[in-house]
Amino acid sequence: MTMLDAPELTAAEIARAVARALGTLGSAPVAYSQVTDGIFGDVDAAVAAAKAAQKAYMGCTMKFRRQIVAAIREFILVPENLQYMAEQAVLQTGMGNVRDKILKNRYVAELTPGVEDLVTEAWSGDEGLTTIELSPFGVIAAITPVTNPTETILCNSIGMLAAGNAVVFSPHPRGRDLSVWLVRRLNAVLSGIGAPPNLLTMVAEPTVENTTALMTHRDVAMIVATGGPGLVRTALASGKKTIGAGAGNPPAVVDATAIIDKAARDIIAGCTFDNNLPCTSEKEVIVVDAAADLLVFEMTKAGAYLIKEPAELKRLEELVVMGRQANPDWIGKSALEIARAAGIDAPSNTRVLIAETDLMHPIVQVELMMPVLGIVRAKDVDQAIEWAILCEHGFRHTATMHSTDVGALTKMGKLIQTTIYVKNGPSFAGLGVGGEGYITFTIAGPTGEGLTSARTFTRRRRCVLVGGLNVR
Repeated sequence: MTMLDAPELTAAEIARAVARALGTLGSAPVAYSQVTDGIFGDVDAAVAAAKAAQKAYMGCTMKFRRQIVAAIREFILVPENLQYMAEQAVLQTGMGNVRDKILKNRYVAELTPGVEDLVTEAWSGDEGLTTIELSPFGVIAAITPVTNPTETILCNSIGMLAAGNAVVFSPHPRGRDLSVWLVRRLNAVLSGIGAPPNLLTMVAEPTVENTTALMTHRDVAMIVATGGPGLVRTALASGKKTIGAGAGNPPAVVDATAIIDKAARDIIAGCTFDNNLPCTSEKEVIVVDAAADLLVFEMTKAGAYLIKEPAELKRLEELVVMGRQANPDWIGKSALEIARAAGIDAPSNTRVLIAETDLMHPIVQVELMMPVLGIVRAKDVDQAIEWAILCEHGFRHTATMHSTDVGALTKMGKLIQTTIYVKNGPSFAGLGVGGEGYITFTIAGPTGEGLTSARTFTRRRRCVLVGGLNVR
């Protein structure tokens, strides 16, 4: 049977294939010497396998691609898988919390676009028919971050396979074991429904050297780099088509017209989600002076602990900031863990540590990726917007604003130019969680693609038939 002859599968048959794969592989990671499904000892072997898989995949129907996406969604939503991925991500990376990681993986399964995202454009007239078709690039090198080890692999797998590509993943070393488990498991699921082997691959030992070799490999057609500015610069220097999802330092602006109690709850919800690991999460607050006292009060009601003593703030700064970057030991830790380590006696229900600071304080200017928020008072909304732009550092990633003044909301949106701009909601609404739209964990701000989806991973091809098929 060729790939073109692959049978149409029902939802029940896909579910049975997933169940068979789960029963065959068990639940725990295995030693690398035992790994065969998608895991390779070197970059050349991983890319060669992916290239062969993608060539075979080009013979598959669009209907079969839909079945592949359905199988991945089915796999993710198995309760035991959701629990295992969340627990192991926290255990292996030391970041985030299990509850929110379960939610993030579920959102990936439910809200990541698949084949339906590949819309054909067409023109017909006296000269014939022209279509714009979205075709795969081929083999994609996908560099994934430690902050979202399973979420990024899963949403990229759905989008990239829906688009007809094969993928070689290069995960962060701290998420290596979980990434190996996940790539093996996904390959087993896809094999169970008749997909070509090794559509998803990775090198067993992810290193800087292997990542560099992957990005410069002659058979890699596209790089998707999700990480810090250094990684994105390296990917762009490869000369290949690159989608860069870089850093952010999202400000939240609150003006005097905002519904303050709701703004406080929204900011707390957004900045504490998975211990502030998403790059979209609120990282600092700029509030007009007239609303500042009430906002701080409402934030403390919603679970924030206000640091008032300068000595405590100094200890916090020394703990969480290293020069111009966050201390990696505390990224993704809970507010209580951070408070205890800094000698701050915060109550047990503390969700985030907040402190009023000046604009240039390190906890405002540095992307901390932990539940610590600097709060800065501005004299008016114009100054608040100006300062928010300064704090965002031109990353063009994410910003939020709480206001009922349409003019102010419009002004900030035009001036800050972020990929995601959330008005009167928590930051995660910009990912389609509590807001309209689809989800992704690869947000391409530096290279301008925005929230990636299946169509992002395609080439636009113009196909022209001269003199026919115009029946008007």
